[in-house]
Amino acid sequence: MSGDPGPLLADFDYDLPQDRIAHEPVRPRDAARMLHVRDNGLTDLTIRDLPSLLRPGDILVANDTRVFPAQLRAIRGDARIGITLDRPLADGSWTALARNGRRLRVGDTLAIEGAGALVARVAEKHPDGSIGLIFSLDGEALMEAFGLAGALALPPYIHRPDGPTEADAADYQTVFARRRGAVAAPTAGLHFTPALLADLDAAGVSRVTVTLHVGIGTFLPVRVDRVADHRMHAERGEIGAGAAAAINRVRRNGGRAIAVGTTSLRLLESAALPDGTVQPFVGETSLFILPGYRFKAVDRLVTNFHLPRSTLLMLVSAFSGRERMLAAYAHAVAAGYRFHSYGDACYLEPA
Repeated sequence: MSGDPGPLLADFDYDLPQDRIAHEPVRPRDAARMLHVRDNGLTDLTIRDLPSLLRPGDILVANDTRVFPAQLRAIRGDARIGITLDRPLADGSWTALARNGRRLRVGDTLAIEGAGALVARVAEKHPDGSIGLIFSLDGEALMEAFGLAGALALPPYIHRPDGPTEADAADYQTVFARRRGAVAAPTAGLHFTPALLADLDAAGVSRVTVTLHVGIGTFLPVRVDRVADHRMHAERGEIGAGAAAAINRVRRNGGRAIAVGTTSLRLLESAALPDGTVQPFVGETSLFILPGYRFKAVDRLVTNFHLPRSTLLMLVSAFSGRERMLAAYAHAVAAGYRFHSYGDACYLEPA
């Protein structure tokens, strides 16, 4: 007899009508709805109700990554190639995905459209289909060139036939955004406004930020039936000593750590010891959280509604229970909640 294959991709499917996918954010941002998911039921709220769910002495942990324009257009000879950047590596090269890039060879030179004399050399071709690029600029000069030539890599389910708009440039950044380096926004943070943060301050909730630069892996589908066989793309993260100490102090004193988004949660769990102590962290994480995972450092989670069959739906199923989350999503679909990056929020209690 074969052993238990573990969770299957079909276990994380649900019916999502296309008209539930949000293509624009609500305005103001903190007018978004929020579904409170807990042991004894579901409650329909708004994100403005979040302070009433927290206690004095709790701590909010948000991701301060800032999205940069990661989609570039390149030319090699008479071929036009679309590039979506992922992350820089320690050797100075960048990992990226390339459309129309099957004919690329190591050593090929690509001219980046709209970026003056910026060129990239193909340094590697990886088994997963990604490539390694070495650019003719580095540091701040390279990021400025990306700003001139690049476009936001909006999720494919957001309908933009003519590309991202000027409004997207502001809408797709969170109020916490400070440290440039993300391909995609940590979307739970999009709901927060200065007014909501002031209400949290008044409620006695402290806050810190950590950094996880969201990469292109967030857009890639799971292509295996046995989900444990899926491999997460690595993402760069950092937790400063001050943030780690603040989180540990709050939890020692009986307060709770509330993660804003799955990115903050994954970084905290990557840096946590078995006893739940969060250590300072600088490096990459490819932590893949599935049902059965034992959470160490996060007590509550604010997050958006995620795609069917996605690793993010698997994560929230691990946190709050698969059956409970599928029931919550069915309720949200029926109640007209807005889904995905520009959609509404959930406040999740652990199973």
